[in-house]
Amino acid sequence: MNQGEELAPAVESILEAARARTGGERVAVEARSFPAALERAETDGRVPVIAEVKPTSPTTDGTREDDPVDLARAMVEGGASAISVLTEPTHFGGSPESLERIREAVDVPVLRKDFVLREEHLDVVESDLLLLIVRFVDDLESLLEATRERGFQPLVEVHDREELTVALEAGADLIGVNNRDLAKLEVDLATFEAVSPHAPEDVTLIAESGVSTPADVRRMREAGADALLVGSAIMAGADVTATTRELVEAETETQT
Repeated sequence: MNQGEELAPAVESILEAARARTGGERVAVEARSFPAALERAETDGRVPVIAEVKPTSPTTDGTREDDPVDLARAMVEGGASAISVLTEPTHFGGSPESLERIREAVDVPVLRKDFVLREEHLDVVESDLLLLIVRFVDDLESLLEATRERGFQPLVEVHDREELTVALEAGADLIGVNNRDLAKLEVDLATFEAVSPHAPEDVTLIAESGVSTPADVRRMREAGADALLVGSAIMAGADVTATTRELVEAETETQT
């Protein structure tokens, strides 16, 4: 972890809570293949979208009270290739129990999105993918190894070119570029556009944060995104299925 990096107070608070959390018994997972899910979407003419069940967050107003399982099913009905589930309880209203219920209810890969700082934080709940954030991990290579040993597919999140280098040197092959900076929590889609050209072709790139419209989807895809992780835009929609479908079909619109 880069101790010299400025972080927003909300992020510092999240990290403080994460440091205090512990894990349980060692988890072993038979993961659903994320690459296969991406391939199915592309074959079907869908933009691969990881739709996120996020009841609340420090950057949104209010809390969505829908049953997480109903939301996840609606996202899959709308064409989502995978589901991301927040398991951080204090700041995002998530829980491992919600992820477990969702994974039982859908047939697509499920990403556990949380602030995993050390190995014991892996041993909480079974998921198909697991988020690791470069800036918050001291020994990424070791944590990647521990993640894979349990059967998880690690999604390694970066915010700039320097962090991309760290991720690649540690052996990451599934990388998310977060368009939201951690100092002011502002979103800029140009972040992905600045980082993506420096990623090798054999790395799967996910554009995270700030995608709200079909035009945003097309912009990120043109910049090299193999998939997109979308949370707030879908959660804010009155009709989750329709909102998801609009993003998933963003490229189809330009061909008709």
